[in-house]
Amino acid sequence: MSVAALLDRRVDTSRLRGFVIALADLLAAARDEQAILDAGSALLARLIGRDDWLPEAFARPHPHRYQQYLLHCDSRERFSVVSFVWGPGQATPIHDHTVWGLVGVLRGAERVERFRRNERGALVADGEPMLLRAGEVDAVSPRIGDIHRVSNGLADAPSISIHVYGANIGGVERSTYAVDGRPSSFVSGYANGDLPNLWDRSRAL
Repeated sequence: MSVAALLDRRVDTSRLRGFVIALADLLAAARDEQAILDAGSALLARLIGRDDWLPEAFARPHPHRYQQYLLHCDSRERFSVVSFVWGPGQATPIHDHTVWGLVGVLRGAERVERFRRNERGALVADGEPMLLRAGEVDAVSPRIGDIHRVSNGLADAPSISIHVYGANIGGVERSTYAVDGRPSSFVSGYANGDLPNLWDRSRAL
């Protein structure tokens, strides 16, 4: 089935539109990163509090690798909203972001392993792995901790998380890491070529 056909299945994306508008207003008014993370976490928690708005085209797992679907990018690239879809057993490498980010689990669960550098520059675990469940939100940034590895928290079903970043994350040069701390540069891109139409208000009218 085509993306256009999937999008025609009457999924109400107004919740996502409202989130995008509220986040843009927050970024225009916030004085510092912590204010963005605090208020943005509350906005994201509200968005993922109901699982009835994500079009199927942006919720499909891939049999071999996790999928990163762009849902919206701010016209000035101040932020992007992405759905991550994890099949069973799928995981990221250890990586960074270089910008602030919020992660909220919409469906299933997500396992998060944080890392920090020790005195020799190698990466070591920064606390115990955390299991984020549906409705829960986590934050990252270079200021509070930016290096982690993420995987599907379910062994037998897909999971979906909604990520919000302080940039067009698919176009940001960042790094994956070996355990000894050696970086490898990458740019993630996106799995999709089409975006959900958030701006057609005719159905509501």
